Amino acid sequence: MQTWLGPEFIKTSEGREADAILRSCVHCGFCNSACPTYTLLGNELDGPRGRIYQIKSLFEGKAVTRQTQLHLDRCLTCRACETACPSGVQYAKLADIGRAEIEKRVPRSLPQRLARSALCWLVPSTGRFGLILKLARAARPLMPSALKRYVPVAKSPGIWPQARHARRMLIPAGCVQPVLEPGIDSALARLLDQHGISAIPLYPGCCGAVSHHLSASQQTRTRIKTAIDALWPHIEAGIEAIIITASGCGAMLREYGYLLREDPSYSVKAARVAALCRDPVEIVESLPLGIVGKGRRVAFHPPCSLLNALKLEGRVEAVLQRAGFELLPVNETALCCGSAGTYSILQPKLARELRDRKLRHLQLPRPEVIATANIGCLTHLNTASEIPVVHWLSLFEAG
Repeated sequence: MQTWLGPEFIKTSEGREADAILRSCVHCGFCNSACPTYTLLGNELDGPRGRIYQIKSLFEGKAVTRQTQLHLDRCLTCRACETACPSGVQYAKLADIGRAEIEKRVPRSLPQRLARSALCWLVPSTGRFGLILKLARAARPLMPSALKRYVPVAKSPGIWPQARHARRMLIPAGCVQPVLEPGIDSALARLLDQHGISAIPLYPGCCGAVSHHLSASQQTRTRIKTAIDALWPHIEAGIEAIIITASGCGAMLREYGYLLREDPSYSVKAARVAALCRDPVEIVESLPLGIVGKGRRVAFHPPCSLLNALKLEGRVEAVLQRAGFELLPVNETALCCGSAGTYSILQPKLARELRDRKLRHLQLPRPEVIATANIGCLTHLNTASEIPVVHWLSLFEAG
């Protein structure tokens, strides 16, 4: 694709990177068939190719409007288009750059600004989010049934084994997962302990994903640096790996080196954190698990972050099958469920349509349980699922 950068972008690092990505696109359209919003809306401007053209226009100096912003807001950044692209176009990076530039040029309405600021303030704070959820749980008995599904009941994390093994790995808690599903990390800690690995808990705060996807660049860098500062003493002490049980957060940590590549104080540390980051399946698949599934029927929903960012397609399913679970066939496994971080709040109509479409496929083979690998997907699907949705690590305890 030919590009002619506008004068204000020619000498900027963002402009040069956007230009390189744009030039790699051959506008073949293979990406559209993989795109959730194009699948639902059938609008070229709500598909990857159309969004690429809109970002191209921006960097060539053409005017952008609220309509341009809307088409980019509707993108889930699921990165399915990247997986489908034969030319290796780095669409997610281009979308992030484009969104940030449009944010400077197109004023948002007051309700939009308030909603986005509230999400950046509330969601990354375990304390604030936990307090709001605690109040909602107190009011839960008075809520109508449809609303109750959006307020999960409190759960116990269970026992976290004491560190007693030579092999040690770090399990940082996320921001909302410790409040919504506190047992996920401790389930992994118990599983690792059974196989001679001690899991060290850490509470470094939000990984920065929420603010990053809302184009709050300064807040994102601050949160990343705070997380790195919390992780670094453990890295210097020789921790073997950093295991992130939410695949969305894991995908974010893998980007630390890229996001802080121009920061002289943090670029090396950020790259080291990214290199040590592991999804649980990358550790668990090497363990002698034994047969614990006993033929339990499971439908697995692979999060987009697991498939398209971490590139771990089929790995969780293989572990579950080896452990004796019956993995049921599910159609459209690569289509996003509509969670996508704060997307389900900011784009509720599209998010519900994608959720319901996903659940129809997941529930069709009549599984006993639906499993996934990301707290966002788990919570989003549970708001409408007739079948319990759990993190796949929980299956090893439920057996």
